[in-house]
Amino acid sequence: MVYEIYLVFGCALLSLIYGAFTSKSILSCSDGDEKMRSIARAIQEGAQAYLNRQYSTIFFVGIIIAVFLYYVIGFYVSFGFVIGAILSGLAGYIGMIVSVRANVRTAEAAKQGLQPALDISFKAGAITGFLVVGFGLLGMISYYAYLISVFGDYGGRELIEPLIALSFGASLISIFARLGGGIFTKGADVGADLVGKIEAGIPEDDPRNPAVIADNVGDNVGDCAGMAADLFETYAVTIVGTMVLGMILFSEPDQQILMMFPLLIAGVCILSSLIGTFYVKLGESDNIMGALYKGLLVTGGISAILIFAIIYFFIGLEHVISDSTLFVITFNGMDLFICAIIGLLVTGLLVVITEYYTGTDYYPVKSVASASESGHATNIIQGLAISMQSTALPTIVIIFGIIFSYIVAGLYGISIAATTMLALAGMIVALDAYGPVTDNAGGIAEMANLPENVRKTTDALDAVGNTTKAVTKGYAIGSAGLASLVLFGAYTQDLKYYFPSLNIIFSLEDPFVVIGLIIGGMLPYLFGSLGMTAVGRTAQQIVNEVRRQFKENKGIMSGRSQPEYGKAVDILTKSAIKAMIIPSLLPVLAPFVIYFTINVISGQEAALTTLGATLLGTIVTGLFVAISMTSGGGAWDNAKKYIEDGNHGGKNSEAHKAAITGDTVGDPYKDTSGPAINPMIKIINIVSILMLAILSHWNLLVSFTTANNRSST
Repeated sequence: MVYEIYLVFGCALLSLIYGAFTSKSILSCSDGDEKMRSIARAIQEGAQAYLNRQYSTIFFVGIIIAVFLYYVIGFYVSFGFVIGAILSGLAGYIGMIVSVRANVRTAEAAKQGLQPALDISFKAGAITGFLVVGFGLLGMISYYAYLISVFGDYGGRELIEPLIALSFGASLISIFARLGGGIFTKGADVGADLVGKIEAGIPEDDPRNPAVIADNVGDNVGDCAGMAADLFETYAVTIVGTMVLGMILFSEPDQQILMMFPLLIAGVCILSSLIGTFYVKLGESDNIMGALYKGLLVTGGISAILIFAIIYFFIGLEHVISDSTLFVITFNGMDLFICAIIGLLVTGLLVVITEYYTGTDYYPVKSVASASESGHATNIIQGLAISMQSTALPTIVIIFGIIFSYIVAGLYGISIAATTMLALAGMIVALDAYGPVTDNAGGIAEMANLPENVRKTTDALDAVGNTTKAVTKGYAIGSAGLASLVLFGAYTQDLKYYFPSLNIIFSLEDPFVVIGLIIGGMLPYLFGSLGMTAVGRTAQQIVNEVRRQFKENKGIMSGRSQPEYGKAVDILTKSAIKAMIIPSLLPVLAPFVIYFTINVISGQEAALTTLGATLLGTIVTGLFVAISMTSGGGAWDNAKKYIEDGNHGGKNSEAHKAAITGDTVGDPYKDTSGPAINPMIKIINIVSILMLAILSHWNLLVSFTTANNRSST
């Protein structure tokens, strides 16, 4: 076990070292003239001010939960929660700091050409990616090693409960960051577009728009910090979920290595992702997407080789393993490798499918753009149709991934497929975080009145960034489907462990199963509605503010006076912080409300049955809602971009105005509610698993107290 721990620890450190050296390299690049620097400083200050307030709010919520966990389960669980929350916050915060400094350097590099600008923007994204996997893996392996030193190699639930709490801490930060950042960025974007582009007829990122700085700030706090926290959470939850199954399903001598296996996969995939970053280079065709895919393909290929190596050295290709489930599934090391390959294939297919539905070269986006010619309503109709259609192919891919990995190695095989998917998070996050950097670079180029060729370069990078952001959301949601199934498996196994006297069978003949499925199916819709409503209300405030400034300060439109940028940033900060709290707490509190309500009505067995079925309903419905929102929103966004490139009448045409309306609807779809459903699904599963431990500890406490009272009398 010692060598395995050292290997994983070394890979995690290497990831952070890469992030540190790459940050130094980027910050040494030129940041342009004074005008560019002043614009960049405004974005930096706005982003930092928002994150400081957001994390302050989360801090108080986190303290309450940490204290609660300490008193009901114990120190190690509470401390695990704190570790997960802190590391998740750090990954997003540091990534954002680099991102808001790389944007101006990307704009400056665009003066030299496409490749220099791509180098800086992608490396900035890679820093966030490797901070996510580096902090995540370092936290998990360090705390796991510490727990082993305290409880021994066979500590059982004492090893697992604190790690589940660590993933819960990451999830809590994630849902607040995703929602809060999403409300901020889309409130700014919608408000800026509705007044600036439609009413005033000025271009996107025009310095005369009072919401333009807030819009650029939002790209960073939503698409960079929020996304980083989201993928950190998915990464941690999936690995911990696989470790939980490794402990629950297997006995010695295989238990220890199968608990370590997901950590080993994550470690070696950091190495492959590092190598992959050096292959992101433009070819003769200057195909930006092709360059990014080249890096991803290299990462996937090397990952397969390294995973094969760790199975060969640490498990054995022919070593036979049997799980302890009802069906007693037997498999060997080679079978585990096949499951890992399935995970890599699912990742690749989800990336390709999402690009198809959101890329400007394909039918879905072109159909939305074409529909814009006949008006706003037809744009919305076609966009909604594409959003619903986009759920089919990813779902089929996920289904086949589940079927084949289960046939090969049972529930643990599914978890290994999911782990392998998430092990590529370093490269995947790099592709995503590249997007807000290029978006900001285009904004700075516009506001600083840089030459047309510079804006052409940043626009080309930004168009690809829109697709990569959609692609990574599809990847995160797809992996969440597999990870949530793993967590549900852990929930059912924990039921048997903590409540062996209860006979819980999830049969459709049981009305409480049906009730749970209905409740679970409803929750993603309710959650998504709360996020959409928050964006709408925030956007209304920005619309009113931008209109006020245009009305009261006539010099803005003529360029004689400067808008009050800080006013819009302040409005959004206050509104987003306030609006994110209730929806973020929904998946945290829902398991407790469901359990205690049903427990009062029909008893504990019915309550735990309903809660388990709720998890299934949430997983199924959440998967469809999230894919529909993110892919549909991406299609609306790039349909607008496609028209702006000169198609269907180009900028300021009637089709363009209709496309702006569609993009405005799609913005909270793809950047707020849709991606936030990803952590929402996993939080409700994690809280339910922790609740079983809480109830078990509570029952023991009650029994102990009762016994003492009896003995004293």
